[in-house]
Amino acid sequence: MDQFIARLQACRLCAVRFAATATAHQPRPVIWLDPQARILIAGQAPGARVHDSGKPFDDPSGDRLRDWLGVDSRTFYDLQKFAFAPMGFCFPGYDAKGSDLPPPKLCAETWRDDLIRHLTQVRLTLLVGGYAQKWHLGKAASGGVTRTVQGWRDHAPDLFPLPHPSWRNTGWIRKNPWFTTDLLPALKTRVKEVLDD
Repeated sequence: MDQFIARLQACRLCAVRFAATATAHQPRPVIWLDPQARILIAGQAPGARVHDSGKPFDDPSGDRLRDWLGVDSRTFYDLQKFAFAPMGFCFPGYDAKGSDLPPPKLCAETWRDDLIRHLTQVRLTLLVGGYAQKWHLGKAASGGVTRTVQGWRDHAPDLFPLPHPSWRNTGWIRKNPWFTTDLLPALKTRVKEVLDD
């Protein structure tokens, strides 16, 4: 795992791509991995704030995600409990209108299979957002995020598809009350089981 992380930290495959974005930034893979981790959070890609801090979900989305999981920051950032493997390890940048760019497919194609092989102790995987859901679930995620998350029981207890915890999704959460009343209690119970085992 140490050699894998060193190679990933040195990755500059997207340097030209990132330099051409509105943010014109350099690659900075945000890596939070340990082979003993029991819960894998597969997300989209770091945002600008996480790019600066180097710490995954170090933003309001992370606050909401921790609330969904029923864990505090200390537990969330314990390397032997949680691993973070976004579909893009670097901040993809913004387009000319200031919107987030998608994670480059090249990142997952280059690193993901090898990464998953190193995480042999994972007992629960959380698929945060459509990019992670499509990668891990394939055709089962073809109906979009809402339909995929609605079908969470088809994948539980070892895998939970989730919407992105961005505050932009507050309206989605209000329109889908089952997410709060049904999915989140089951998710919190499963997270506690995995961490207490």
